[in-house]
Amino acid sequence: MNNELFDRANERYRLRDYRGALMAFTECLQDTNFPLTPGEMGLLYHQIGNCLVKLKNPREAIQAYSQATADTAYRALATVECNLGMAYASLRDYTNAINCFEKSVADTTNPTPYKSYMGMGNALMKLGKSAEAGVAFREAALDESNPDPTKALLNLGVCFMALNRPADAVASYESALQFDMQPATRNKLQASLGQAYVACGQMEKAVHAFEEAIADKTYYLSDSASVDYQRAVGAVAQGTSEQNQATQVLQLADMSGLDVAADGTSVYDEGAYEGGDVSEAFYYDEGTYEADPASFPGYVGAYENVDNDRFFTATDAELEQWSRGLAKQDRKRRNVGLKILLFFVIVIVLAAAAGVFAYTQGYGYPTVQTVTRELFSDPSAAADKVFSADVDKDAIPAMLDPVVSDSNVTIDGVSHSMTESTVYATAKTEEGGEVQYRVSMVRDGITWKVSNVELYFPSQA
Repeated sequence: MNNELFDRANERYRLRDYRGALMAFTECLQDTNFPLTPGEMGLLYHQIGNCLVKLKNPREAIQAYSQATADTAYRALATVECNLGMAYASLRDYTNAINCFEKSVADTTNPTPYKSYMGMGNALMKLGKSAEAGVAFREAALDESNPDPTKALLNLGVCFMALNRPADAVASYESALQFDMQPATRNKLQASLGQAYVACGQMEKAVHAFEEAIADKTYYLSDSASVDYQRAVGAVAQGTSEQNQATQVLQLADMSGLDVAADGTSVYDEGAYEGGDVSEAFYYDEGTYEADPASFPGYVGAYENVDNDRFFTATDAELEQWSRGLAKQDRKRRNVGLKILLFFVIVIVLAAAAGVFAYTQGYGYPTVQTVTRELFSDPSAAADKVFSADVDKDAIPAMLDPVVSDSNVTIDGVSHSMTESTVYATAKTEEGGEVQYRVSMVRDGITWKVSNVELYFPSQA
């Protein structure tokens, strides 16, 4: 590889001249004077993909990252897969995004698997798979390389609320409060904690959490959080817990989380790229969180004082079991009825298309073969049944005169077109002889009618 050109490309990237860097990396890739060694092609395509991301062209970035993954000698394939997943997610192709994130976390050389788990969790939440998303966010929170577990813990709490597990959501939110964070993030977290407390019937704690969220007067509660706040204040004033209303409150809970935007859009953070990794560049952020990850301390052993840590020990099967109770609601939310209607519409359209195709290919009902058999099974009655209305009635007897009655007439061949068809048939006489005919037909709606019957000799072919 041309190292001088490569260094020049890196310098342009550092100066945020992404278009110039893209051209330099591409030139380095195509420089035949400096053959690439194993791993260098992956490196160049990785950097080209990063430039395309910065130029807000995720579709071409996907192509570049895909080329990078083809170089099995490249040592940063786990990062490439993560970036590829983020690029797919930015286009709302969450299925392909999840596949890439799964490959990234499966790579044992991945230095920061929490980034892939966070992307996977966000994509799964977009698909309404709260149980699977909870597993991903839990893994992100437990990853010792994660300098900022607050986002994973908050979104894990959102998943538990969706799974009707508010007590586990409380544990997740309370764990997140142990870490330093931006005021806006802490306010959001306190509001979510307040809603989880309400769902658990712990109204005094809920009031305290809501008041903490709005104390600095920079954060405004969402509509659902405001309803829960007023409910909690009323319950405390009356001295009641209102635990019997918890399920009603849970249905109104704010499920947007910290990284999952309510409108499903992705937010591009121009300053998020560090060290060749664009996984932060497609965060599903509400725009309130811009903390420097380096400001967060390590968190080994940070959960030792948490009373309720069930969300760390829960198995994937348990999370899936919790989600089954909401299956009916999920089906309604995903408009299953509309999908079924759409399915039938598609079936009808396909059937109509098949009918049109069959019509253009000369098929009809009854078919030309059926009409021919009807003609020969009863020639005397054929004048009123199988002949076209355009045929001169006076000419029909002359056509039928040589026709031999044979209920088992043999169809030798058919020549189709959209409006006209010809059938070649062989009928047996009572004496055992054979007579060959050519029956011409014309289209009559979706069926066929005879326009002419004549003797046919093979020598005419």
